[in-house]
Amino acid sequence: MTQREIRAWAAGLGSERVCVIGLWHLGLVTAACLADLGRTVIGLDSDPQLIEGLRSGRLPLFEPGLEELVARGIAEGRLWFTADPQEALAEARYAIIAHDTTVDERDESDLSQVMAAASLLAKHLEDGSTVVISSQVPVGTCERIQATIRHARPSLDFGIAYVPENLRLGQAVERFMNPDMVVIGSEDPATVNAVNRLLEGIDVPRVVVGICTAEMTKHALNAYLATCISFANEMANLCDEVGADALDVARALHLDRRLGPLAPLRPGLGFAGGTLARDLKTLRKLGQRNGRGTPLIEGVLRVNEQQNRVVVRKLSRLYGSLTGLTVGVLGLTYKPGTSTLRRSVALEIIGELTALGAAVKAHDPRANLEELPDTPSFEFCPDPYAVADGSDALVIVTEWPEFRGLDFAALKKSMRNPVLVDAQNMLDAKEMAQIGFRYLGVGRGSVAPVGSRGDEA
Repeated sequence: MTQREIRAWAAGLGSERVCVIGLWHLGLVTAACLADLGRTVIGLDSDPQLIEGLRSGRLPLFEPGLEELVARGIAEGRLWFTADPQEALAEARYAIIAHDTTVDERDESDLSQVMAAASLLAKHLEDGSTVVISSQVPVGTCERIQATIRHARPSLDFGIAYVPENLRLGQAVERFMNPDMVVIGSEDPATVNAVNRLLEGIDVPRVVVGICTAEMTKHALNAYLATCISFANEMANLCDEVGADALDVARALHLDRRLGPLAPLRPGLGFAGGTLARDLKTLRKLGQRNGRGTPLIEGVLRVNEQQNRVVVRKLSRLYGSLTGLTVGVLGLTYKPGTSTLRRSVALEIIGELTALGAAVKAHDPRANLEELPDTPSFEFCPDPYAVADGSDALVIVTEWPEFRGLDFAALKKSMRNPVLVDAQNMLDAKEMAQIGFRYLGVGRGSVAPVGSRGDEA
């Protein structure tokens, strides 16, 4: 037996030390959940201010249930944080690379943090450890990480596995503890056994494949979800033109067992945040490198790019010119249940509205305003009622549940023109019409006539 196998057999799981590298969304959720499962976890990040805040229980982001998990882990002595890699990796049996892989404006992956973590492991990883990569990475990245470590320390005995994250912002803790399945990518049975030990207590099906296959599985899953979203939105746009209701179409499709009730066929805005687009563009590059066309992926990306302009298209069709209008936007984060504004479609919509001459007011219940530029192109308001006051249109972009309980009669009364664009189809169209709104959903079969004015509705 190798030293790694002997240590894995001899050590009790609760006493085996786990180092989680990267303490933003993915890393914090991973560290806190593993500690709650009884592991001894130390979180490592190069940002000393972040570490200081975490030690005091101050999280840099919002995620339901995460603050409580972190506090419990610290209080029970199973979770702590450091900026010192030597301290973090001393006697660690597991090293988990859990950086949130950032994307640029073209949805291309930035692997600098992930590869920096690989270089750090090459210096400090202990013999007999298991490296787990959970960051979302392009296919072939895990081989690069393995090669980086082996090149620096050829005699080091370590295992490596890719366990793609199941992170869904707003549901991240629940999805970590209760995923649909866990994919374990490794060619080494001892490493697979080590990962299974690490994840004891998460009782779901486990799919064991090679590392490259695990990377491709994550790409394929996100590409399929993106395809469903673009398909639903393309159907929705046609529904708007002919007077059909895309929500009813989706309801019928969900009853077909070949699709299932959870297929993402609900019309609305396109996918955002960079995650799905990143995988689509990774697959497109893979096809280009190997001389294989990817026309379906090209189409999915094109539909999505067009779909995120649906708000501007609807307002332009209603008002003609947007110059001089005031538009209120409800929701800034790219999805509910999170504070992040990274690659938010709301910011894209606001940018387009202001470029066309509209003034924009906005509100979000959780948005981390520190992520905004020093001089944002819109006015941030303390509540939705201030957003509606004097506006020519109110646009719901992020599906925060708080927005369902608003006093829409009061909102309408304060608006200059009672136009409501529900980009997430979260409200009852008939109820909004009864209140007196010119209600515009996505794919609901209502298209504003060209040249009509909101104040004539």
